Amino acid sequence: MISNWGSALVRTFRGTSAPMTYTLIGLCCLIFVLGPASGFVPSYGTGDALLVAQRAYFRRWGVVPANLFGSPAREALTPVTALFIHGSWIHLLGNMLFLYVFGAMTEERLGRVEFTLFYLGCGYLALLGYAVANADSEQSLVGASGAISAVLGAFLYLFPRARVTSLLPFLFFLPLRFPAWVVLPFWAALQWLAAGQAAQGPGVAYLAHLVGFTLGFGYAWVRFGRTTRVKPAPVTVPEGENQP
Repeated sequence: MISNWGSALVRTFRGTSAPMTYTLIGLCCLIFVLGPASGFVPSYGTGDALLVAQRAYFRRWGVVPANLFGSPAREALTPVTALFIHGSWIHLLGNMLFLYVFGAMTEERLGRVEFTLFYLGCGYLALLGYAVANADSEQSLVGASGAISAVLGAFLYLFPRARVTSLLPFLFFLPLRFPAWVVLPFWAALQWLAAGQAAQGPGVAYLAHLVGFTLGFGYAWVRFGRTTRVKPAPVTVPEGENQP
């Protein structure tokens, strides 16, 4: 999940038409509700039976690095399917909040089709990068954080002066407004530091966040050059904890 120094953001940008952003949010929510992690489907059972069903579900649709290379061709699709699977309500809601806050303006700038391909492509590569770095891991990796991190990277390039309202726990959750060029690089730096301390093995895919963020920023830089940055209306943003 993406989030790290606060929680709770409220979007203040108005007038954006972003059907694909809302479609992606709707799909992730629907798939979660119908899966075993939501607890809403009685057929998955309860207690130990539910835990077994969850593990099997995550292994089937998530990325298992040890299975991704040299396994059946269907494993090559798991970096896409994993983008729509989440492990808990907090995991889902944290990711969807970030996508809601940053996705709409980015989609409006890229266009619907390009934004969708950008989201899926960067998300795939972010999870693939994590799998390459942890090729022996048997742990399932699920979540949209890699793709959403790419959206954050593109947003930073396209809207560096957008104002974001952040709630910082070490400042008693006072709402403070900072430009995106302050907030998002700080978030990326936290992911870098956390990734460097995660040498004991996978669990939180900080590396996928970093790969996605770098790909998103690089794509926007190559695609738009230095002449297309936009000064938008203010936005409110969160931060992130980490688990894709």
